Amino acid sequence: MTIHEASERYHIPLEILREYESWCQCGTVRQVMGAWQYDDTDPERLSLILTLHDVGFANLEIKAYMKLLLEQEGTEAQRLRMLDQKRCRTLDEIHFRERQLERLDYLRYHIRKQQEAKRN
Repeated sequence: MTIHEASERYHIPLEILREYESWCQCGTVRQVMGAWQYDDTDPERLSLILTLHDVGFANLEIKAYMKLLLEQEGTEAQRLRMLDQKRCRTLDEIHFRERQLERLDYLRYHIRKQQEAKRN
């Protein structure tokens, strides 16, 4: 199937498919008469790429991850390290946002307290 058919069938944005093709790591995807042709094994890889996008991997990180996955055996430890690093960064972001929420809640509490004092 063509890039447009794959995009429609699997609801994957064209820009992600184009990025996938540009890496030339498309596994069973091959170029036929100037156009990439996808087969039924590609959606699994594309799903992984979408998942990596969704969890915050940048394009270069995804490219590195997919290169490890598709071109090299015995890369589980490296890929796991990449996922662990992303998880740690995500937890740091969550903790930062939690502290922001605490500060916001304090400010809201303070304003409500002032409003309550004015009513009494």
